Amino acid sequence: MPRPIAGVLPIVHTPFLVDDTIDIVSLQRQIDWAFEQGAHGYCTGMVSELLRLTSNERIELTRRLAEFNDDRGVVVAGVGAESTKQAVVYAKQAAEVGCHAVMAIPPISTAIPADQLLEYFSALADAVDIPVIVQDASSYVGQEIPLSVCRELLQQFGPEKILFKPEAAPIGPNLSALRDATQGTARIFEGSGGISLIDSYRRGIAGTMPGMEFLPGIVALWNALGRGDDETAYRIYFPICALVALQLQAGLDGFLAIEKYVLSERGLFTTSRRRKPYAWELDEETRLEVDRLLEKLHQALSG
Repeated sequence: MPRPIAGVLPIVHTPFLVDDTIDIVSLQRQIDWAFEQGAHGYCTGMVSELLRLTSNERIELTRRLAEFNDDRGVVVAGVGAESTKQAVVYAKQAAEVGCHAVMAIPPISTAIPADQLLEYFSALADAVDIPVIVQDASSYVGQEIPLSVCRELLQQFGPEKILFKPEAAPIGPNLSALRDATQGTARIFEGSGGISLIDSYRRGIAGTMPGMEFLPGIVALWNALGRGDDETAYRIYFPICALVALQLQAGLDGFLAIEKYVLSERGLFTTSRRRKPYAWELDEETRLEVDRLLEKLHQALSG
């Protein structure tokens, strides 16, 4: 029986060694730690720095992540690319090595008309037997996916094959619009890093795809929401919100810099190295505020 694609499915960060090669030891350590924290699986996506990896590195990363899973949860591979041919190659490779689903953003180098967006995601759905998660990451990269395209994909392939991760702003209303336009049949995931998780949960999401860095808090927040414990949920939520607000100030680079800093401080990554070029560095004052807020989150989890 297929594993359910649901719950807390954090996005894997790609660790690098000082020579800029992928740190496989830290990668596996991150996966083991994620399951120890209660994750239901993991994914690759924008904060995996997929767009900064070579084609061979992307394929190797997917293979390794499928191997490291060891039948403990769901593995979702990010396969978005600049051409349909590239995306299909990545998707087929992900299916071959045992991933449970693929996730794709549209090409980002040009504005794609709705009919070609439909063709792009349809080609992915036709290419593999596993589900396809349609990711709109336009709040920080790429273009927004029209609601009409989402609705048509769902009608054509069904809710077990086509899932959604809408991240265009405003996240909450857009999530509800997709839910309502599909009569509640769309299976939707949120990816706000936690800052919109409570609001999104109340709108009926199937799961959340945060980064790894605040995973203990995200898992505890998700579990509190599941048991209707609003007091605990909001206590954990507020420091997460403050942390994500710091990341948001610098877009994707802000998320990556803070995420890798936190994971290296946790002892999971050997370095906090990111692939160049990037536009933002973690300055000392921001770092100190991250540390203070992490302590607040620890206190909330202990409370």
